[in-house]
Amino acid sequence: MTDEAIPGTTADADARALSSALRMRILRLCLDEALTNKEIAGRLGMAPATTYHHVRLLAERGFLAAQPERQGNRGAREVPYLSTGKSWRTPMGPGRGRILIQAFLDEFALADPARAEIVRLGVRLNEADRDEMLRRFTELFAEYADRAPDPEGEPLSLFFALHEDVGRRRPD
Repeated sequence: MTDEAIPGTTADADARALSSALRMRILRLCLDEALTNKEIAGRLGMAPATTYHHVRLLAERGFLAAQPERQGNRGAREVPYLSTGKSWRTPMGPGRGRILIQAFLDEFALADPARAEIVRLGVRLNEADRDEMLRRFTELFAEYADRAPDPEGEPLSLFFALHEDVGRRRPD
């Protein structure tokens, strides 16, 4: 039995930390810009008290890294957080598809649909071709995930889902 399969292990705790669309959105917000809990809450349209628990959990599990403290407007101590990239390499566990889809839908609802590039494709592949396609997409995503962000670049988000097209199954 691998560590990932044993309840109560580090992998299980990490999977639980990623089991929220809101936490996935927080990680995305802090991807290339360190933000305080107050700034995160503002961008999500929520109260800081609502996001505080989520930010703390992500930091405790190593998904967010605290950056050097800074002074707030009224001299208060503020701690900005930056995503570590750990979520890209961490198995999410059960329900991951629904969590990622919900995070995508929440983020997409804020985007300008006229600027979105959307592709939908139906194919019929054997197992070897399916595996090859999935490997190639995974490699492409990993290549871009490993690139240093362009400070002048446009912030973009990608979402990929490969699923069985149940409605196109051939009758037995």
